[in-house]
Amino acid sequence: MIDVLVFAGIGLSMYVLYRWMVKEPIIPWKEKKVKPNEISLNKNLKNKKKNKKNTTSSPLDEDEAAPFRLLFPDILGFEGHMIRRADNEFSMIAEVEPVNYYLRDQEEQEIVDSAFETWIASNKYDVRIYTQNRFVDLSEAIEEIKRTLQSQDDLNHEAREFGENMIRELLHWQKATPRYEAKRYIIFNYRVDVKEIKADDEEELEDIIQDKAFNELHRRIQAARQHLRSGEMDVKMLSTDGIVEVCYYAFNRKRALVNRYKDVENREQLSLYVTADQTPKRIALVKGELEKYVQKEKATRGSNQGNENEEELLQTI
Repeated sequence: MIDVLVFAGIGLSMYVLYRWMVKEPIIPWKEKKVKPNEISLNKNLKNKKKNKKNTTSSPLDEDEAAPFRLLFPDILGFEGHMIRRADNEFSMIAEVEPVNYYLRDQEEQEIVDSAFETWIASNKYDVRIYTQNRFVDLSEAIEEIKRTLQSQDDLNHEAREFGENMIRELLHWQKATPRYEAKRYIIFNYRVDVKEIKADDEEELEDIIQDKAFNELHRRIQAARQHLRSGEMDVKMLSTDGIVEVCYYAFNRKRALVNRYKDVENREQLSLYVTADQTPKRIALVKGELEKYVQKEKATRGSNQGNENEEELLQTI
């Protein structure tokens, strides 16, 4: 009887040790507590297993992007070409155009280095450098070739065939292997001290806070532009639309090839109201549907009220 208890105790201790090593609950029917920082790791492991099993995965499938709060903690929204965060802290983003550094001689490289070093040495503010890798998008170049082929009627057969072959080659080159282009940004941060501002009401205080933040951040961007211009590095401030585009590509790296941000803007998918040009056929169809609706309203609410609704609806078209 004692031997049985000893073996049972040894087996129980080995079981507890095994469950502790694999980080599983000792009681089998008890749920495992998952830490927040382990959620993304578990998702990545599951995605890798699925990719191994499903060889015919969609090209739009991609790993989950890092949370935006890691780059901008306590974000509240986009206001006045700036990112607003908690405690009246603002961030402004500027894009830096690169230079062909390795194609320059030693003297020209030293000019680029000295311009960047001078800006770094004179900068006393909170600055971060953010680089973003995007998939190469040749859609604009392909559309330009297509427009040229359609608009030029005097092209001979060889020239038109050359253009069509170029379009096919560009599409194949873009889809064959992933190719990236690097975008370089500088993030300027500034916190407004409300104690130094005098205002009569909250609305005036809000306007003064935004104006002060914009003027200070814009001044810092201008200073960076002057220093980096000597090294032929152009610095451009991003508008609110440009900041949203950076966020869009950060979270939709593969999907941005199919659903481009410019297409989203051109199709007015971000608008509250549809204001795009419509064909006469569609306008006539909408008017017909409105007339049917007005007739139903007449039957239910009376002719007088129906006539008023009819005039209001037709005036909006």
